[in-house]
Amino acid sequence: MHNMRLNILFGGEAGQGPNILTHVLGEALMKQGYYVFYSRDYQSVIRGGHNFNVLTFSDIPVYSNDSQIDILVALDENTEKIHKKDLKKGGLILKGHPSNMYYAGKLFKILGLDFKILEIELKELGKRFDENIKESEKGYKDAEKSIELVKVSSKKSYFTNGNQGISQGAIKSGLDIYYAYPMTPATPVIGELAEKQEENNILVLQLENEIAVINAAVGSASTGAKAMVGTSGGGFDLMTEGLSLTGMAEVGLVIYLSQRPGPATGVATYTGQGDLNIARHSGHGEFPRLVLAPGDPKESQELTNQAFYFSQKFKIPSIIISDKHLGESFYTLNENPVITASKKLISFGRYNSYEKDANGSAAENAEIIQKNVEMRLRKAKEIEKEAGKFEQYKTYGKKNSKNVIVSWGSPKGAILDSIKDLDCEFLQVLYIEPFPDLKKEMEGKNLILIENNSIGQLAPLIAEKTGIFIEDKNKILRYDGRPFLCDELKKEIEGRLR
Repeated sequence: MHNMRLNILFGGEAGQGPNILTHVLGEALMKQGYYVFYSRDYQSVIRGGHNFNVLTFSDIPVYSNDSQIDILVALDENTEKIHKKDLKKGGLILKGHPSNMYYAGKLFKILGLDFKILEIELKELGKRFDENIKESEKGYKDAEKSIELVKVSSKKSYFTNGNQGISQGAIKSGLDIYYAYPMTPATPVIGELAEKQEENNILVLQLENEIAVINAAVGSASTGAKAMVGTSGGGFDLMTEGLSLTGMAEVGLVIYLSQRPGPATGVATYTGQGDLNIARHSGHGEFPRLVLAPGDPKESQELTNQAFYFSQKFKIPSIIISDKHLGESFYTLNENPVITASKKLISFGRYNSYEKDANGSAAENAEIIQKNVEMRLRKAKEIEKEAGKFEQYKTYGKKNSKNVIVSWGSPKGAILDSIKDLDCEFLQVLYIEPFPDLKKEMEGKNLILIENNSIGQLAPLIAEKTGIFIEDKNKILRYDGRPFLCDELKKEIEGRLR
């Protein structure tokens, strides 16, 4: 049986409402039993510019978009100009009307969905219901059913994005206080947590800059609070001195690093995976840390939870590294996250930034210094041992294939979609630090690396930990600020299979 996979692009200026339109259709399709994925592409402007979302849905699981479009919804003329070239032969263009809700009605009719389903979604939306229902009724009347969808039965699914996963993971871990200075693409987490702070008894505080954020968090954590901070690469740079302080003072802190392209301001509203090295190496001196990389919203929730577990148990900084694409894209998921209880283990004591003796006083004695350094080394070994109790990597696809794709983070979705009928295995690394023992999984295999950066930052880490090198010709790297697309990625992988 042939599986259906449809791509709808919604485009317009900021303020014209492509987001609400995308989300209403996505939610409705998910509730009918379809698998839905959508991503957002927007410029760094509040009004005007060109924003677009691509919604892909199917009767089988889907976690990425394609480069070719079946339906183009143009809320302005610019959208048609830019994207017409990507329309499939026989694809539909919906244009010429200023209202996003008019198109909602039209799409529901084209796809043969009952108007009542749209009505329920608009009720849930709550805003401007009467106006929205009038507009969408018009669109529904003006359209004809022209696409036959594969019939599916409704499943117990949920529709969520990576930033909601991070927020839920923090709440379920017993978060007490979240400090942040707004920086795209980590900012939605402040909003998610602020909305839920009263019912969950947490405090969400925006301070004047990222240096204040991490120093305040270290202060809160040293009094026993479960503290977390969130930022992007540029803000994380400013936090590195505070990161070193947590390593010396032994304060447990969770840090959400949501990547976008750098260096400096880069392209503020786009995606990339260029910060693996700073997550691993930032801060001066030598101290243990945890670095975890989720690949979907469920893992975002689970790994945030594990970050709290380790930061409390070992009094270390735990970094969750994600990116704009995973943070802001919506996925249809069926399985519930696995949550590990983490006790509050931070205790009152004397904290300072110096090497210290047993009483917490600054010390310069050679024996004490050596003893403290060795204690930190021992702690790193204990963390490695404890990490073995968790799933540090996952494998998908054809087990024992001689072709092995290696990746981390958000490319997971496009990889899963593109290898369905290919002879390869996919190895997804979740634990960057401590790094899992992958030597036996990789030895003697044709290794293909896939990353959203220009130098393939996972490759030297693999070489360092396993002694295995990945050839440059087997690196599939995308570094234009955009995520991988399923159809294009599949071609790239096919060209590198043995």
